[in-house]
Amino acid sequence: MIYRIFHVVFSLPILFVSCNDSEKNRSGTDSAIEIKLTQLNLLHTDGLPIDLSQFKGKTVFLNFWATWCKPCLREMPSIQRAMEKLKEENIVFLFASDENPEQIEKFKKRNPYPFHYVQVENMEALNIMALPATFIFDAEGKLVFSDMGAREWDDPSNLDLILKIVKYK
Repeated sequence: MIYRIFHVVFSLPILFVSCNDSEKNRSGTDSAIEIKLTQLNLLHTDGLPIDLSQFKGKTVFLNFWATWCKPCLREMPSIQRAMEKLKEENIVFLFASDENPEQIEKFKKRNPYPFHYVQVENMEALNIMALPATFIFDAEGKLVFSDMGAREWDDPSNLDLILKIVKYK
């Protein structure tokens, strides 16, 4: 009897926290997070820093992933299809991992996606709690959307979301 009471008392808060987290994950950008594209430390897989000013005036779709992350791998085909559908738009798609260049290159050889893979050096500073995570920055470099968890990015509602960010000025 005491075990059941203990179990119920300590399980309920976890249940409510889990529900709140999943709702937060699907709601888009948390207004408390103020991240600019220029705050990111991105490198090419050869170790050279990426000049983020080259993306000024472009929407940047930045997907955080890892080679070991199954939901990341499941979402990649939908991102590839979304890229194809949005190829005429002013969007840069980047795929950032904090893994070493050898791991990323090995993944690229086994999975021939047409992605621009980069390394991120300050992933922990971005408050990313789960992978995959996607950040979308507007043409001024301001974070306007973030989401943790896999999506079907070629779904019409997600394509519409991206297009609204591209068209918003």
